[in-house]
Amino acid sequence: MRKERQRSVRQLPKLAIACFALSAACSAEPEGPRLGHPASPEEIAAKDINVFPDGTGLPPGKGTAREGKVLYDAKCASCHGPKGIGGSAGELAGGGSLTGPHPDRNIGTYWPYATTLFDFIRRSMPLDAPRSLNDDQVYAVTAYLLHINGIIDDRTEMNATSLARVEMPNRHGFIPIWPGEKAR
Repeated sequence: MRKERQRSVRQLPKLAIACFALSAACSAEPEGPRLGHPASPEEIAAKDINVFPDGTGLPPGKGTAREGKVLYDAKCASCHGPKGIGGSAGELAGGGSLTGPHPDRNIGTYWPYATTLFDFIRRSMPLDAPRSLNDDQVYAVTAYLLHINGIIDDRTEMNATSLARVEMPNRHGFIPIWPGEKAR
């Protein structure tokens, strides 16, 4: 018993040092990996590309479905299929219904705002090169997708004003979730 006590007494300094080190580590400011640098106002502005349902945030630019078809065929059809149908990625057109046994959630049947389509394309597409399209190209591809869904004709120019005015077929198909919000 005496040897056990002597052994535990010898270990006390090690235990005290370990407790002190742990205490110091817990009370110290976390430093982190020191990667990167604080973002400048210009860097923040370049990433602030939100577009809202009412069109707030849409940039200057313009495009038509005719212009968009060329871009779509070159940059989108390999994943989404010709005319938005039949590719490995989600269908973008098709004319199905949301109320049948197999709801078809494409742009023409599901999306409530055309501005959301612009926002998604600009920030996420093409999948292998997001943010590689300029604003005119995004307006043109958006116009093409609206056209193949029968929402606009192929000559209608989409820009910040006209895109915000597009009335999507499912505009009123969503239930408001925020208190006081009304269906639009």
